[in-house]
Amino acid sequence: METTTLIEQLPEVTAAGVAIKAILILAIISAVAGFGTFLERKVLAFMQRRLGPMHVGPYGLLQIAADGIKLFTKEDIVPQHANAFIFKVAPVITAATAFIALAGVPVFPDFTIPEFIPVLGGTFVPSIASDVNVGILFVIGMMAAGLYGPLLAGMAQANKWGIIGAARTAIQFLSYEVVTGLSLLAPIMLVGSLSLVDFNEAQSGGFTSWFIWQQPVAFVLFLIAGFAETNRTPFDLLEHEAEVISGYATEYSGMRWGMFFIGEYANMITISILAAVVFLGGYNDLGFIAGWIIILFKVAFFFFLMLWVRAAWPHVRPDQLMWLCWKVLMPIAVINVVITGIVMMV
Repeated sequence: METTTLIEQLPEVTAAGVAIKAILILAIISAVAGFGTFLERKVLAFMQRRLGPMHVGPYGLLQIAADGIKLFTKEDIVPQHANAFIFKVAPVITAATAFIALAGVPVFPDFTIPEFIPVLGGTFVPSIASDVNVGILFVIGMMAAGLYGPLLAGMAQANKWGIIGAARTAIQFLSYEVVTGLSLLAPIMLVGSLSLVDFNEAQSGGFTSWFIWQQPVAFVLFLIAGFAETNRTPFDLLEHEAEVISGYATEYSGMRWGMFFIGEYANMITISILAAVVFLGGYNDLGFIAGWIIILFKVAFFFFLMLWVRAAWPHVRPDQLMWLCWKVLMPIAVINVVITGIVMMV
């Protein structure tokens, strides 16, 4: 009843508001992805007792602009025997699916554009661009569709190393999507809904109502699977930086190469938001601190955690990765779902 009343109090969501939200997501998340590369290099440098970027601008801050200029101006090479159309489309698929997935999660708070602004004044911009009642399914589905980007990229190159990288990508993504789905199934059973708004409302009782206390195993499983699905260390076998070649991205250069990594950083933000909304209380207020500030801190924490793990953990072999998924994580996830069902019935 309270949820219905709250929704009725919100201004009407219009096509203009959704379009503005989509533009904001594209612009801000792209900028954050660019800044994320700088932040990652600085954090890793600090943890490894070195300076990181320092020469381009004060404290190396203009390194972001330098990297952007380099990517936009670098020669765009298409290999001679490659399938040119598929080769060019693959990076677009990766970036597009990452940003489409962001349409289903709350990114930035609701706000209304001030009346004095011409044309758009008074337009309500929602926190979620597409508030569908199967929000979690939509987000996970779109992130899973991102598999086709690296897969097609490797297959289109006419390069055996690229094809091997594409096969490794398909195996890793398909395997860990199973763990992601099973880890989210237990909290979904508790809420009885796939809507992220319902998840947020279910944890509106304060710190003690967060699902991390009821589903700690599901939380850990989701984080591990999230690392694998976003190609983060120790599961970054899609384009293994310790190898001579770069997997599915071996033949790419310039902005096409950059689009793969914009998609990766966008997916890191999506996983961080999902973890915050599903397990850590969402965007509810915490004491006197506004909810939209709290969720920014939660997302920043998970983003930093991904950088921290990269600095702290070594890479794993592909066979170890598959062993961990099918013989350890998936059985634990299934057992967790069964125990949750038994507890709910009792």
